Amino acid sequence: MNWEEYEKKLSKFHVVEKDKEFLKKVLELAKKVHDGEKRLSGEDYITHPIAVSLKLAELKMDANTIAAGLLHDAVERSPETLKTIKKNFGDELSFLVDGVTKVDRVHSTGADRALESVKKMFLAVAEDIRVVIIKLMDRLHNMETIASLPQEKRERIARETLSLYASIADRLGMWNIKAQLEDLSMKYLYPKEYEYISGEIKKFAPEREKYLKKILQELEIELKRAEIKPIEINYREKHLYSAWRKLERYEGDWSRISDLIALRIIVPDIKSCYGGLGVVHKLWKPVPGKFKDYIALPKPNGYQSLHTSVFTEPRVIVEFQIRTLEMHREAESGIAAHWAYSEAGKPKKGFKSIGKKFNWISQLQKWQKELNPPAGGENASSEEFLEALKIDFFKDRIFVLTPKGDVVDLPKGSTPLDFAYHIHSEIGNHASGAKINGRMMSFSWELRSGNVVEIITQKNKKPSPEWLTLVRTAMAKNKIRQALRMYPKKSFLSSDSKLVEIRIYGKNRIGFIKDITSVFARRKINIQNLISARSGSEEVPIRVTCVPKDKRELDNIVSRLEKIEGVKKVTPAFK
Repeated sequence: MNWEEYEKKLSKFHVVEKDKEFLKKVLELAKKVHDGEKRLSGEDYITHPIAVSLKLAELKMDANTIAAGLLHDAVERSPETLKTIKKNFGDELSFLVDGVTKVDRVHSTGADRALESVKKMFLAVAEDIRVVIIKLMDRLHNMETIASLPQEKRERIARETLSLYASIADRLGMWNIKAQLEDLSMKYLYPKEYEYISGEIKKFAPEREKYLKKILQELEIELKRAEIKPIEINYREKHLYSAWRKLERYEGDWSRISDLIALRIIVPDIKSCYGGLGVVHKLWKPVPGKFKDYIALPKPNGYQSLHTSVFTEPRVIVEFQIRTLEMHREAESGIAAHWAYSEAGKPKKGFKSIGKKFNWISQLQKWQKELNPPAGGENASSEEFLEALKIDFFKDRIFVLTPKGDVVDLPKGSTPLDFAYHIHSEIGNHASGAKINGRMMSFSWELRSGNVVEIITQKNKKPSPEWLTLVRTAMAKNKIRQALRMYPKKSFLSSDSKLVEIRIYGKNRIGFIKDITSVFARRKINIQNLISARSGSEEVPIRVTCVPKDKRELDNIVSRLEKIEGVKKVTPAFK
C-alpha cells in the first residue's frame, strides 16, 4: 500500500493534517524495515502493521499510538531501529514501540514462558495502557488472517487469544474487540459449533428484522409523545461465542435467550435514559428480575447503560439497552475512548489520567509489587504468580457493595475475608465478623453479586492459619501470611490465651445442638458462648466458646465432637 492509499483510509477516521505528515515519515521507515518480507499468506509483511495502525486510528487513538502500530514489529526485525525511532520521532514513540517489543520478547519455556508473557503485559498496563491497546489490535489482525497458518499453530494462538487477550479486552471495557476476538477464536477452536450457531442466527435474521422494525415504529411514536428525541435507535446481534455459551447453559433452548438481539436507544442525556425506560415499560410488560441499572452502578470496566427485557408479545422477549452517546462510545471502545483523537489537545499518558473507572489497573500494579518484592524479599514462584493472575484477574467476577454503596470487584468464589483484605489489610487483619445484607455470616460464606458486605473489626483480633483455607484470592492469602509472620506464635493455653472457639461443621438435624452441648456438660466445662446462624447450610459452623483445662482436655472434646452423628469437621481456634 502506498502513502496515497493509506492517507485515504486515515481520512475516514478524521486524522488531522499535521499528524498525517508525521505518519507519512513513520510509514516510510516501516516499509524500509520490512522491505522484502512476506507473510505466510504470501502478502507483503507491511500489510500487517498498516492494518494494525488503521485499527488504532479507528479507535481514535493519538498519533504516536497509530505510529507505534506501524512500527510495532520493527525492533524485532532490526534492533537498531529503536535508536532511529528515538532520534527521528522522539521519546514517546520510542517508548511505545519498546513497550510492545518487550511484551513480545519471551524466550523461556513452559510455565515461565506463560508467566513472563503475562507479567510483561501487566507491567505495560501499569506503565502505559496504550501498549496493551496496540497489542490487542495486533492480535485482532493476526486472528483475522490466521487461516494460512498450520492447524496446530492456529489452535494454539486461538486458545491464547480466548484465555488472555479477550479477557484483557473485557477488563478494559472494549466490548466490541472482546466480541471479535472470542468469535474468531471460536471459529478455529470449535468449528462445528461455530458453523451451527452462525447458521441458526442467519436463518432467523430476516424474520427477526421484520419484527424489530414493527416494534421500532411503536417505540418512536411513544418517544415522540414523551418529547424524548433519540440520537439513534439501532440493534446489535449477540456475538456467536456468547450465544453459544448461553445456549449451553439453557440446554440448547433458543427461546430462553432473551438478548439474542438487543435494541439500543441512544439519547442526549441521562434524564432521557430514564425517560426512555419509562416509555419502554409503558409499552410492554417488563420481565421480572431482568432490569439492570448500570448507570447508577457502573461495571468496574466503566460500562454504563440501562438494560431491561420486556414481553413484546406473549412468550416473546426483547432486550432494550438505553444509554447516552458518550456511554455508547465507551461501551464500544472502552478505555480507548479516553484517548479520543483531538487536534487541539495532547494525548493522555499512562493510567493516572483515566480516573476511578479503571482504578483496578493501579491496584494491580501495587499488588504485583507485593507479590514480587525487591531483592532480599520473598518472591512468589512462577507457578504461584501465574496461578494468582488466573484467579485474581481472569476468572469470572462478582460485584459486591460496601455499606456506603461502593462497588467492589472480586473473583467468583470470594469470601468476606477476601473482601476485607481488598478494602485494607488492617481491616482484614482485625476482622472478627461479617454481615451479609445485614445478617451475621461466617467467614467461609461465598459472596454473590449484589451482596452488601460489612466487616466487623476488633483491635485485639488477629489472623489465624485457618484463614488461609477460607480465602480465594492470592492477595488475601499473601496478606494473611505476612500477618502470621508478624505476630509471635503463643504457647498453648498461655495466661492470656485460654479462651478457645471450637467450630463444628456438619449436617443439621433435630437434637444436633443438644448432642454437642452434652459433650461439654459431661466434662463439666462451662460454655461461654454458642452461635448457630446456619439456616441449614453445612458450610456455616456452629461456634462454641469455652475454657478447657489443658491441651489433653481440648483434644478429648474435639475427639468426642467428631463422633457425633452428622459432624463433618471440628476445628479449634484461640480467641
